Amino acid sequence: MVDHQSRSAGPREEYECRLDERRTSLAVNEKRHRISGYLRLLTVLAAALTAFAAFDRGALSAWWLLVPVVVFFLLGGVLQRIETERTKLSRAVAFYERALARLDGRWAGTGETGERFVNGHHLYAEDLDIFGNASLFQLLSTTCTRMGAETLASWLRAPAPPDTVRQRQEAVVEAAPHLRLREDLAVLGEGGGAGVRSEELAAWGEREPLLQPSPVRVLALLLSIAGLLGVVAAFAYLAAATGLLDLSTPARSGLGGYFLAIVVTIGGVLWRFKSRTGQIIHEVEEAMRDLGLLADVLCRLEVERFESRRLAAVRSELDVEGLPPSRRIARLNFLMDLLEARHNQMFGWLAPFLLWDLHCCYAFESWRRTSGPALRRWLNAVGEMEAISSLGSYRYEHPLYVFPEFIEKSPWLEGEALAHPLLDEEGVVANDVRIGGDLRMLMVSGSNMSGKSTLLRTVGINAVLAQAGAPVRAQRLRLSPLAVSASIRTLDSLQEGTSRFYAEISRLHRIMGRAGGSPPVLFLIDEFLHGTNSHDRRIGAEAIVRGLVDRGAIGLVTTHDLALANIADSLASRGVNVHFEDHLADGRMRFDYQMRPGVVEKSNAIELMRSVGLEV
Repeated sequence: MVDHQSRSAGPREEYECRLDERRTSLAVNEKRHRISGYLRLLTVLAAALTAFAAFDRGALSAWWLLVPVVVFFLLGGVLQRIETERTKLSRAVAFYERALARLDGRWAGTGETGERFVNGHHLYAEDLDIFGNASLFQLLSTTCTRMGAETLASWLRAPAPPDTVRQRQEAVVEAAPHLRLREDLAVLGEGGGAGVRSEELAAWGEREPLLQPSPVRVLALLLSIAGLLGVVAAFAYLAAATGLLDLSTPARSGLGGYFLAIVVTIGGVLWRFKSRTGQIIHEVEEAMRDLGLLADVLCRLEVERFESRRLAAVRSELDVEGLPPSRRIARLNFLMDLLEARHNQMFGWLAPFLLWDLHCCYAFESWRRTSGPALRRWLNAVGEMEAISSLGSYRYEHPLYVFPEFIEKSPWLEGEALAHPLLDEEGVVANDVRIGGDLRMLMVSGSNMSGKSTLLRTVGINAVLAQAGAPVRAQRLRLSPLAVSASIRTLDSLQEGTSRFYAEISRLHRIMGRAGGSPPVLFLIDEFLHGTNSHDRRIGAEAIVRGLVDRGAIGLVTTHDLALANIADSLASRGVNVHFEDHLADGRMRFDYQMRPGVVEKSNAIELMRSVGLEV
């Protein structure tokens, strides 16, 4: 189901048009809600007047009260449907408002931050703002379920092989125009799908059965028939005891004995299976909470048909023996309704004689043996669908961004007009970056705030996007598979009792340990060893850079200590110096954020101190 309308207009125009439509529908819905509420109130008043006329003056029959009562309950059903529709429309309005906020650069602080995926020991997530407020995850994610968020997060935390990336790129291109699908998922999933405990649900589906198919089930069915006859015998016994039925004393005694034997036998069977049936029922009730939240999302995905290899393969994961999840879950819902019948006052007393819980548990275990193993596939399919949909939304909103090209030559990263995807469109400056082949390291010098750290993050975050399957913010990007590793935002830790310097060298040790593996490391190191003296910094920095390059890594290192610029010269053709410049104008520092060849020739530290009023 491709949303053809979205192909004929730009993202902003399409979002604004649909937002206006949803707001108009919401206003109509709220008007209907008010009118229905007033009518319900009038119905109550009419019922009161009818009661007054019927009982005070005797002018009307009391049966007339049925009319306002029926109308009252009918209006209640109407109100419920209106409120459900209002909730959906409100979510749709929020969906398009957030989409426009992304286009306007006002997206930070809206949507899920992904902070639960933060791992302080990850080699780039915190340094590159992958998770947290105003993060890449917050920008990308339109996921509405926990599985979707987890899948997208996993793609951003680890690079995928080039073949997988190419399949994702193809899927993202196909998913980009499916705007209606993204809206429907937002409307369906936001109500609670995010709370699905995917791992617990999958583990339940894969658990070994507590009740295996056996002759015991047939015996239980026969015992249920005997139990039903026992109930009949009990009624006959009571009827005979009260004179309603003429039975001889031996017959009456036989009925009583039969009933007691059935009670003892059924009681023994229930006690024998009590622990297993109790566990099965508890687990099914827990699972149904999650399946109920997941069912609507699965039903929506079932109607979609895709052509790209990845999306078609993921869609096929939703079927079990040709049956879609919706029918499977509907079957389990029906079984749950049967189980709940035991709480009915008219039926509850009879349920034990029929071994109702035991038969329901056999049916639950039968369902789980057939459909349970597919739960993990369903959950993974929903997660991947939503992750691809999120990247498709990013593609739809940024049609000028390009998909990277993966090459065999390794290690390699070559970007033309590479820019940071989290920065606003206005004012962002793009730079060309190339490392690979003989050239393995760029030493980036420059003054404070000139753009050195932003360059590192720009290279790193675009490499992460590229290897997740997303388009990148560049005119062109060619790269080989790379293991991004960064030391940009290393901080001290009171909990772990580490200083900032110790945290930095620990991170550098981990990056060094990863170098030499596959894929090659892309190292991004900001302000090398700034927690020690210049002599030790010079020796340590050169040794670390040389060690990384010797192990086949490529990367960028920034510094405002010009003594470290000599490291590039010591690497001969494997290292090059580049820099950012600034100038003072009207008492303020001005930066153009353009990378230039060579070593920076001046520092702005003194000017910056004077610009804020310090006497130096």
